[in-house]
Amino acid sequence: MSERGQNASMLLIGNSGNRRTLGLQEARCRWGLPPAVLVTYTELLEAEEAGGETISRLLAARLPQVQDQGLLIRLDAPGEQADVERSLIGLGAYDRDGDDSLLPSAIAAGYMGISSAQAASLPQEEGRIYYPGQWFRGYCRLLAILRREALRLWPGARWVNAPEDIAVMFDKRACQQRLTECGIDIPRRLAAGLGIGSYEQMIAHMQQERMNRLFLKLATGSGASGVIAYQRHPLTGAEKAVTTIGIEHRGGERILYNSGRLKQYTDHAAIRDIVEWLCGEGLQAEEWIPKAEAEGCSFDIRQLVVAGRACHRIARLSRSPITNLHLRNRRLPVEQTGLPLEHIEQASQIAEAALAAFPDSTVAGIDVLVRSGSRRPYIIDVNPFGDLLYRVAHEGLNPYEWQMKP
Repeated sequence: MSERGQNASMLLIGNSGNRRTLGLQEARCRWGLPPAVLVTYTELLEAEEAGGETISRLLAARLPQVQDQGLLIRLDAPGEQADVERSLIGLGAYDRDGDDSLLPSAIAAGYMGISSAQAASLPQEEGRIYYPGQWFRGYCRLLAILRREALRLWPGARWVNAPEDIAVMFDKRACQQRLTECGIDIPRRLAAGLGIGSYEQMIAHMQQERMNRLFLKLATGSGASGVIAYQRHPLTGAEKAVTTIGIEHRGGERILYNSGRLKQYTDHAAIRDIVEWLCGEGLQAEEWIPKAEAEGCSFDIRQLVVAGRACHRIARLSRSPITNLHLRNRRLPVEQTGLPLEHIEQASQIAEAALAAFPDSTVAGIDVLVRSGSRRPYIIDVNPFGDLLYRVAHEGLNPYEWQMKP
């Protein structure tokens, strides 16, 4: 078995036909490995809804002959499918029983969300943001079920990334706390990460701690969803927020959605409204550190780490504060940014240290911020599903080929 441990029977939990699933299966084919056995999130959630031992029977039926000592289980991203999103919101509803043992942060005080019946009838609107706190609670409940059933069926099986680690990585508050405890540099957190319950609390802490520029993040968001680059003048109170969040009002209802282009807000009422929503769903507020620049743009680094080793990486360049590539930002080989080799190596080393903070996991896309001037690296995100990198090779292999290499 290879160092990365992928030369084995594999159970893949993901979404059928998406880029991640196809990339993994193609890589296994290249190396002559049998296809991973796919169980979709849709199937799992339908089985959970049916109750009883249905999930256990589903898993056992897909792998009837497997030897658990040779089984590797990979959890992939649950996104990109509206039915899966609705079902996870339903599973996280206040009127559904569930195992919350993997929920790393308590849902904000007073958070209720919607009922499971209301979740089932949510309309499908591309880009609309629906109850992310409740979605995350549902996902953690599903992770707990999968951990329990896998342990019962295949006690010797191994996870690519353990369910409990995925839950922590996905919650930015819990992830940053884990990194802090391990001595890994992260941006300074407003209120020491203790939680902010309202816009007024945020402003009070900003004034007390003299932090006038922040990144505000939906604690359980991904792909720039719910991210705000926020600044406030300490004397005049003038505000500016750059974000992916769009707002519409329909028949008295406020609709929040993810925009494909960044929006800028200066109106106090609109900014307060968005921040209050973030506080209700779970807010991570951290210091806005100026990023290193290349070709007239600021940049950060997405560094893939596999089995403890930094491998594929790309610089994400933007003329805005938010660098996510799906926002039409540029990509550039890190070596072409002008960053000295010494600092590139430091970024790789801190990324490796970040994954080491999760000893039961072997793959993550680590986002590394390199500070302008000092070039000091900071970890800003640990993405358990961060290996979908296009047109990036390491030793001639794409990220999935590298992971599957015997």
